[in-house]
This record gives sequence, structure tokens and C-alpha cells, in this order.
Amino acid sequence: MDTFVQQLPALIGVVIGALGSYLAVVRSDRERSRRERKDRWEERRLAVYSDYARTLKKSVTLAYRVASHLGNDPHPHPLPLAEAEPLLTEAALARDPSGESLIMLGSPQVVERARVWVVVVIEMEGFLRDGRREPDAWQELLERQRAARQGYYAAVRADLELPPGHAARWPLPGMRPAPDGRR
Repeated sequence: MDTFVQQLPALIGVVIGALGSYLAVVRSDRERSRRERKDRWEERRLAVYSDYARTLKKSVTLAYRVASHLGNDPHPHPLPLAEAEPLLTEAALARDPSGESLIMLGSPQVVERARVWVVVVIEMEGFLRDGRREPDAWQELLERQRAARQGYYAAVRADLELPPGHAARWPLPGMRPAPDGRR
């Protein structure tokens, strides 16, 4: 019994060490799991944000083409509204599911900036469906759309804690200038 009492402090030390190691491993695993879960959600949000931007950009590109046909935009591939109508409808229908995903997973700031952007795109589509030939009014809509898009991207970057990005405003070779010289 005397030997057991002498070895008891060492045995207690081993038990405490084992318990401490176990708790450290459990805590580390829990933290790693939390980080991985956060990373997965960030990846998913980035995919939803990108998908929404892509669906909206389809509408914008079609609008540029129709506006070019009406003489409002310098896009090099004009498209008559009659031919664009089914494509515009398809693009608008594609916005709904991606918009729902955005509402479900997006931050309130990103969702609000997406709403601002889509409202301008809808106004652009209405402008074209009315058959308006007003290059100055079209340029004003383009500026609002570009600002709304830039606001959306800024909100996405802030939500995902990404560095500031490019404004995506550069002249493209071979583009004929807008009626007022802008693009």
C-alpha cells in the first residue's frame, strides 16, 4: 500500500494529462468543424451571388443588343425586339430562382443592392419594350445600371470580406461610340 501511495501523484498526473489532451483535441476539432462549416457557407453564398449576377447580366446584355437595334447603344450585335422577346422572357424567368436563393442565403445588404440593380434592369427592359429611341435617356439608364451593379458587387465583397474589386469600366476595341461619345 505504501508503494501505491508513493505512485499516486504520478498516476494522478497521468490522468490529468490525458484528460487535458482529450479536452484540447475536442476543442480543436470543434473549432475546425466550425471553421469548415463557415467556409462551406461562404462558398455557397459566393456561388449564389455569382449565379444571380450572371442571370441579371444576361438580361443586361440582351438589353444592350436591343438598344443597339433601336439606335440607342453602340453594341456591335443589334437584335430586333421581336427576336429578343423570347430571350428576354427566358432571362427574366431565370432571375426568379436565383433571386430566391439570394434572398435565402444573402446578407440583407447584398439582397438590398440586388433589388436596386434588378429594378434598374426592369426599367431598361420597359424602355426597350416601349420602342423608345432616346439615346440620352438610355445612357442615363446605363449609368444607373452600372452604379447599381457596382453597388451589388461592393456589398458582396464586404459580406465575404474580400478586397475591393475592379469597377469593370473599360473601352472595348471595335465598339462604335455611343451617340454622345460615351460607352
